[in-house]
Amino acid sequence: MKHPFRSALLLSLGLLASPALQAQAPVSAPQSASDPKMTRFIDDLLQKMTLEEKIGQLNLITVGFDVTGPVVSKDVDASIRRGAVGSVLNTFTPTAARKLQEMAVKQTRLHIPLIFGYDVIHGHRTIFPIALGLASSWDLTAMERSARIAAEEASADGLHWVYSPMVDIARDPRWGRISEGSGEDPYLGSQIARVMVRGYQGADLSKPNAVMACVKHFALYGAAEAGRDYNTTDMSLVRMYNEYLPPYKAAVEAGAGSMMSSFNDINGVPATGNKWLMTDLLRRQWGFQGFVATDYTAINEMTAHGMGNDAQTSALALNAGIDQDMVGEVFLKNLAQNLKDGTVQQAQIDLACRRILEAKYKLGLFQDPYRGTSEKRAKATMMKKEFVADARDIARKSLVLLKNSNNTLPLKKTGTIALVGPLATRQRDMIGSWSGAGDWKQAVSLEQGIRNAVGSSVKIVTAQGANFTDDEQMIARLNEHGGELNVDRRSAEVMIQEAVQAAQSADVIVAAVGESQGMTGEAASRADIGIPAPQMELLKALKKTGKPLVLVLMNGRPLTLPWEDKNADAILETWFAGSQAGNAIADVLFGAYNPSGKLTATFPQHVGQIPLYYNHKNTGRPYAGVALDKYKSRYLDLTNDPLYPFGFGLSYTTFEYGKPELNTAILPMNGTLEVKVTVKNTGSYDGEEVAQLYIRDMVGSISRPVQELKGFQKIMLKKGESRTLTFRLAPDDLKFYNTDLQFVAEPGEFQVMTGPNSRDVQMTTFTLVK
Repeated sequence: MKHPFRSALLLSLGLLASPALQAQAPVSAPQSASDPKMTRFIDDLLQKMTLEEKIGQLNLITVGFDVTGPVVSKDVDASIRRGAVGSVLNTFTPTAARKLQEMAVKQTRLHIPLIFGYDVIHGHRTIFPIALGLASSWDLTAMERSARIAAEEASADGLHWVYSPMVDIARDPRWGRISEGSGEDPYLGSQIARVMVRGYQGADLSKPNAVMACVKHFALYGAAEAGRDYNTTDMSLVRMYNEYLPPYKAAVEAGAGSMMSSFNDINGVPATGNKWLMTDLLRRQWGFQGFVATDYTAINEMTAHGMGNDAQTSALALNAGIDQDMVGEVFLKNLAQNLKDGTVQQAQIDLACRRILEAKYKLGLFQDPYRGTSEKRAKATMMKKEFVADARDIARKSLVLLKNSNNTLPLKKTGTIALVGPLATRQRDMIGSWSGAGDWKQAVSLEQGIRNAVGSSVKIVTAQGANFTDDEQMIARLNEHGGELNVDRRSAEVMIQEAVQAAQSADVIVAAVGESQGMTGEAASRADIGIPAPQMELLKALKKTGKPLVLVLMNGRPLTLPWEDKNADAILETWFAGSQAGNAIADVLFGAYNPSGKLTATFPQHVGQIPLYYNHKNTGRPYAGVALDKYKSRYLDLTNDPLYPFGFGLSYTTFEYGKPELNTAILPMNGTLEVKVTVKNTGSYDGEEVAQLYIRDMVGSISRPVQELKGFQKIMLKKGESRTLTFRLAPDDLKFYNTDLQFVAEPGEFQVMTGPNSRDVQMTTFTLVK
């Protein structure tokens, strides 16, 4: 049988080309700009620039307060004055940014302004939940609002460019950076990518309160093998196009101004030197017209990948379509010689420079290099009262109720509460990793949030109960890089006994356990994703008291929680909820807010199930749950099921779903199908619910997933209220990339499923016809 991936196709995609051949490939001509005035301005500026000045625009240096890698830029002032710097990382505040900008616009030959970029991931000064938490709100309006507030604050602080959103699909919770993204689903991830870009950039990038989004990490970074950060990534083109690339494409379609290359290799070539990825796919297929920056020293690191020395990787990156070198200064030191050697062309240097200059033009920096930034504006903007209120509301929307036996929650504002665990009183961990310019000292701890909620009506007894971990090597690793773990040197037995005594005097136990902020995020992969051992010993001791046990989890990834699910009376997943974490969590614990969050990443029973995700393919021998049925795709010692499925989340009320009803069982290629489902609040509280719609393509030219999310609606229902929701499906919603990478909808039978999560659904069928 002829292989479906024909050689001609592979050649057209650049996948059969070696790095050396890629370097000699024709350079793309400049794309026509939509703004003739901008084109004329850039053309005129390029004619005046020397080669050194053009290369200087491709150089992104780090100056300031927060270095995220091993290289520190040197001789900054002199470099800026001679035009050898195009952008600056890690410098913010109006005073600091203005000082460097004045050097660029007053002391250089051509007065070209700098772009100031920073890691604004889930807020700038006002910190919102980590991205995985934001996604769990399923509230696109709230997510866009968080990005808009971040843009207001960051732009007032002298910044123009933010390294967000991270849209990497991740299905391996061992990977620490799962915390920075939206989870495992390409449809939901695409919706989130669009609103985050829109929130940052607004309708006009030149406005003083807009910032340029930098979509990361392009591409496939979340699929690192073994969940180990920076590791290799290897997958088929079909999987890339259908499952991992859609959120990046959605961000491009939303008008994202820039992209960041990923550290991993793709088809054997690191992303930073991958011409198929950066030029053929991103620019020719998707029409991206912004600029691409590397991640931190990614060009330098291609040497360790085995791609050659700095001179070779410099040429490889430029020819691939990279426009700006973050911190490594490989372009600065090598491109002039590359040009002499003939390994790069002048046109490619000009094109990369043009893209950087266009970004500066779109940001309005040639008109106002300071973009109205001042200390007065900054003071009036940072952590405004309404921003803080929004942070609290958005945080509580992100919390997911995983278990609530016997209506343990909400808690009553009477009696005594034992608040125990290493996260009970800490402020630092509330804002999570990648909290940028956020000040953890302004964050509300869980203890403070509870005290704010109950006043003097409840007695609160606190005890730490355990350290985060007793692993001295992990503590050393974390604290070496900002982990800020304060280790209590008392014995584990003494600490547990103190917590048990507190519990014995209380009516209910609230145990705040999980990860410290440094145990997740970049370079924070974990092979064991359970709650660390000393905290588990604490929980087991607390269980023996017989008191109701409420777990407040704080973590940046799905955890394995089989014991906790069996033994705790209630479990509230709070992620790292941001500046207002304590108040938001208390709102939920005491019923001021009815939890409405839903998981966007599957929680496995055991780490051995990873990767585990809802939209998997079937096998030829799918397991149907018959324990003695040997020759099926299954484990001998565990079921295939997750502990908590994608889309799962409980409420203090209950919702009843009717069966989905279709307006027709036949969908023509030029038609639209309406799916109606009635949802009723059958409980005792008003509450929000996320109604979800999934499909399954029953027969295809390639094996199709057992489920695919294709719609969701978050609604508020008063107790006793019911509402009929309408979802619409068109043939475009049924399309996928086939083996020829054609985006097609194939006629045939489809299942459509609706429900509160990916597991608990009801189903009906329709047929797509030509």
